[in-house]
Amino acid sequence: MRLPARPTVYELNTAVWLERLGRAHGRPLRLDEVPGEEWDALAWLPVNAVWLMGVWERSPAGIEIARRNPELDRGNRAALPDLRPEDVIGSPYCVRDYVVDARFGGPDALAAAREALAGRGLAVILDYVPNHVASDHPWITARPGCLLAGSDQELAEHPEAFLRTAGGIFANGRDPYFPPWTDVVQLNAFSPELRDAVAETLISVGSQCDGLRCDMAMLMTNDVFTRTWGERAGPPPESDYWPELIARVKSAHPELLFMAEAYWDMESTLQQQGFDLCYDKSLYDRLVHDSADSIRGHLQADPDYQERLIRFIENHDEPRAAATFEPAKARAAATVMSALQGARLYHDGQLDGFRTHIPVFLGRGPDEAADAGLRAFYERLLSAVAASGLQGGDWRLCECTGWPDNPSWQQLIAWCWSSDDAHNLVVVNYAGQPAQARVHLPWSELSGMEWQLTDRLTGAQFTRGGDEMAADGLYIGLDPWAAHFLTFAAGQGSTDTDGEHRA
Repeated sequence: MRLPARPTVYELNTAVWLERLGRAHGRPLRLDEVPGEEWDALAWLPVNAVWLMGVWERSPAGIEIARRNPELDRGNRAALPDLRPEDVIGSPYCVRDYVVDARFGGPDALAAAREALAGRGLAVILDYVPNHVASDHPWITARPGCLLAGSDQELAEHPEAFLRTAGGIFANGRDPYFPPWTDVVQLNAFSPELRDAVAETLISVGSQCDGLRCDMAMLMTNDVFTRTWGERAGPPPESDYWPELIARVKSAHPELLFMAEAYWDMESTLQQQGFDLCYDKSLYDRLVHDSADSIRGHLQADPDYQERLIRFIENHDEPRAAATFEPAKARAAATVMSALQGARLYHDGQLDGFRTHIPVFLGRGPDEAADAGLRAFYERLLSAVAASGLQGGDWRLCECTGWPDNPSWQQLIAWCWSSDDAHNLVVVNYAGQPAQARVHLPWSELSGMEWQLTDRLTGAQFTRGGDEMAADGLYIGLDPWAAHFLTFAAGQGSTDTDGEHRA
């Protein structure tokens, strides 16, 4: 299934979600046992794809390492105070093999879930972990040339960085900025044998899904891998890891989407190497820490670059949005990330305002009360995005201006797009004080008629004259952290009498 332009992706922690669905049955459900109404609920939101995070076989060796790690144990107990031994099921990024875990029903259950989702117009995205594998992965003994080898002396001197396995001593997986991950073994990005093995694996995986989310994708680029491993990796090959691999996999699955988890300003590099979408961590950081001006500056980047970013304010690696943002700011941030060009990602529990970040090692999450008001807001927001024609519209950032004695216009971020039968405008006050501005619209057809403006988030309607909007801009006044999601229709309604105090 080909995903649409600017898709909406919903991430499910597969183990935690199936455990929650199975509580009435006394056991976690399998993927082929998910009630149809659960898939219906996702399609109704609406979204375009479901990312089933963590479906592959988890490593028994990795589980034992995780259970012995005091730091991991503290994190698990902080999230789940009534932690039971069986709740620790191992990391989904410590992959034993790219076969659907039996706890989820195996490959046939995934196929059934994919068919159920496809029947509702939804694609399936799965994980690929390029940097490392579990210490009991089949390649440990069958393809040791795919790994970075170590020695007895290195293991004795640095037991935190090397691991003895059935296939020999290998380096633990790592990135250049943090200590090694002790439950995984490092793959050698420069190895031709690895590249062949991965292409074979992903061609198989690609027949089971519609997209791949590639974990820490920048670690496998020649530059980063050289910086991380130096002479141990040997000289870098002429070609980078991703362009050849993506081309080989897409020759078998032309419509397969490649999505990169990307940091360190590596997004453009990975886009150039073949990724369809890359994480927009920069926008996330600006939404958390910065002002409207910083966010507006980020959105002025090249449009082709913007189109291939996926925006989020929460995922399984980041803290919960409800615990990161105060409530009004959280809604403003959600509105910004939801209506930009490019793609958008929502994490299970985000729409309900859950606050507990669940470590990926756990197969169960805590019971949390849903925020019904926030859920209703998100349902209106996602419906507005889907109904507005954003996925195919001509997206543009809009200029805002103000008055010499009122600089509050600088708090506003505004953008617009046109669909087949309507114009759309989003304006967000990204600050804790009221703001007013004139928003300048790029549409030449405004003049000569009146326009009815409908806020897709609230249902409020206003009539505005096209001549004034074309000449001076649309007056907008917004409360702290408030937003308008406006659609314009020509020649309808009567003159609004609210003056310049509302949209």
